[in-house]
This record gives sequence, C-alpha cells and structure tokens, in this order.
Amino acid sequence: MTAAIDAINFATLDTEPFYLPIGDEVALFEAAYAARLPVLLKGPTGCGKTRFIEHMAWRLYRQRRKALEVPLVTISCHEDLTATDLVGRYLLKGDETLWSDGPLTRAVRTGAICYLDEIVEARKDTTVLIHSLTDHRRILPIDKTGELVSAHGDFLLVISYNPGYQSILKDLKHSTRQRFVSLDFDYPGREREAEIIAREAHVDESLAERLAVIGEKVRNLGEHGFEEGVSTRLLIYAAQLIRNGIEARRAADIALVAAVSDDRTVQAALADIVDTVLPATDP
Repeated sequence: MTAAIDAINFATLDTEPFYLPIGDEVALFEAAYAARLPVLLKGPTGCGKTRFIEHMAWRLYRQRRKALEVPLVTISCHEDLTATDLVGRYLLKGDETLWSDGPLTRAVRTGAICYLDEIVEARKDTTVLIHSLTDHRRILPIDKTGELVSAHGDFLLVISYNPGYQSILKDLKHSTRQRFVSLDFDYPGREREAEIIAREAHVDESLAERLAVIGEKVRNLGEHGFEEGVSTRLLIYAAQLIRNGIEARRAADIALVAAVSDDRTVQAALADIVDTVLPATDP
C-alpha cells in the first residue's frame, strides 16, 4: 500500500447525510444515474459538492434498500496518485503473491458510486484510465492481470473540480471533460446558507444569519480582486467554535480571516466585514 490509499474514504452511509438542495441538482443527478451517465461536479471549495454526492449515494442506495456494504467510494486526487493506486497491485502474503483490487476496481465490481474529488490534481496518465468507464464500453482494463472488468450495472463514476483554480497546467482535458454531464455548484444564497449553518453547527438562527451575511459580503470582494470567497464549510466551523464557548469575534478570526488568506490586505478587508457583523462584544 502507498500513502495515496490513505486519502480514500469508504462510506457506509448508515444515516442520511444532510444536504439542502439549491436548485434542481437532485433531480438532475437522479436522471443521470438512471441513464448511468458519468457526472462532473464543478464548484468552489467548500460549497457542498462532497456532501451532495454523499446525500445522493444515500438516496440511491439506502432508500431503495440495495444490499451494498459500501455504496460510495471517495478518492481525494493528488499529483502522486497513480493508476496502480486506483486499480490495484500484487501483494506478498506469506510465500504467495496475490492480487489486491484497488478502490476504483472494487467500486466497478460491486456497483458503488466512485467519486474522484479534485480530479485535476491527479496525473494526466492516471485520469486516462477512467475513459473506458465513461462510454458505452463501461469496462476497466487491468494491465497487470490482463483482465477486462465489466462495470456492475449500478456503478457510476463521478468526478469534481474547482474551476477557480484551473490553469494551463491544471485544467480538465477536453478528452475527459466531454465524457461527463456537468452540474454547476456555487455557494447558496444568504437564507439557505443560514439554514445550513444552523443545522450543521447546531446554533441559533440569529448567529447563523449573521455568519451567512459575512459569507455574502466577503464573496462580494471578488469585484475587487479577491478571487474566491469564504466557504460555507468555514462559516460552519466558525459557528461550531462559538457554540463551544469561543468568543464570536475570536472564532471568526481563526475560522475565517486567518483561514481564507495570508495576504494582509485581504485579511484587513475581511476583518472589517467581521467587525461590522460580529462586534467583539458579542457572546
């Protein structure tokens, strides 16, 4: 096993993951799944892409009572992730050399949803191997064993990336992009985001509303050169710190101001917003 395997999470999804729909993304994903169309999720960091796919895995597998121990396999992609990490490798066991399926192969065989998070972080030669799973063939070739694994009827491949970080060196190849239907995600509006914060952090509506206002105002700084605003995830972190006894302004400092940027000018702009919405005297 290599360190890359540590980034893989096998979710049994015993309870329903909370997800608040923003538009028609649930219906669109269900339609794509019914047709077994591979799906690309696009959106900024911390806007809910991973929670969405967890929620959809629960809906598709648990609500329909499908007997599948691992309905979702999530793989966090990075530049050291190899095709072997995804497909599998030979391992020594005593005096024997035995083949061990990788997480992608297991998902293909069992009919799980395989979610490749931040696909552009993976090496190009690694992403090429998924192409045969995204068209009419739905097969996974395993070069080391000579096997062609036909995808289980319930298997679905989902990938995600953040367009805000794309560049010439880290963009999704057209040969890969055009194999997926694409769902666009963004941060929710103020009211929806407040509802999400209150639910996830178990705080009152008043605090959740003020944190959502901060999120909205910070994202408006994009007009002044700040490319990506504070994530919903960080707003939830701030709320959780406050719920656990940290003074509101201090919680915002460490969960929002210091976490979003190291640029002093940006930090000062964020601090001004926080000071306006969450005065230091707040509990």
